[in-house]
Parts: sequence; structure tokens; C-alpha cells
Amino acid sequence: MSTESTASSVSSTQLEYMNLLVTQLQNQNPLEPMDGTDMTAQLAQFSQLEMLDSMNTSFSKVLDSVQSSYASSLIGKEVSFYAKAADGASELETGQVEEVVLGDEGEVTLVVDGEKVSLAAVVSIRE
Repeated sequence: MSTESTASSVSSTQLEYMNLLVTQLQNQNPLEPMDGTDMTAQLAQFSQLEMLDSMNTSFSKVLDSVQSSYASSLIGKEVSFYAKAADGASELETGQVEEVVLGDEGEVTLVVDGEKVSLAAVVSIRE
């Protein structure tokens, strides 16, 4: 397995952690080498780091899915939201959701009466 393919299969955080561990091993005092217990504890921390990274990715995917599902349930409903007026002040507007647009980075945008509105800007929903 090449170094390049190995590096692409691990996150940058994991790679940094492994580099730190290798550096620590290379620079340890030869008269007082790292205790096996310390090494085991550090490897356990690395394993926890991998699990947390995996859980974070999974939760992010679940959140994106829930948001898009929720947003699609708003099609045809009347929503109230805050929009910026011409003078820069926020004003409450109301309209019917016509479409849901999913952005490249997972952001959910509603099209309300032809105007793009962030899902986070919605303050009330009516049938």
C-alpha cells in the first residue's frame, strides 16, 4: 500500500496524531523508554479519536437528511420569515413555499413566492 493511498484513507487529524506519536517515540529518552501502559493509553486515545470522527461524520449526514426531509414537507405551506428590507432592517414576511433547494454544502433554502429564504429564517408555519 502506498503512502499516498494510506494518507487519503485517514483524516488529517488522525495523520497529525500518528505523526506526533512517531515523533514522541523517536525522541524519547533511551534510558527511560515509554512505558507499555503509556503506549496502550495513547493508542486507546487514537482509537477514540477515530470513533468520534466517524460519529461526527454520521451525525452530520443524519442532520442533513432530516433537514432536507423537513424542508420538503413545507412545500405548499405558508411560512413567515424575517427578510431584510431595502433600508437594512428586518421585517416579517409571509408566503407560500414553492420549492426546496439543496446547496452544494448541504444548506437548505426555501423558495417562497419567488424569494430564496434560509430554513433558519422561518419563524412560523401554517397549513
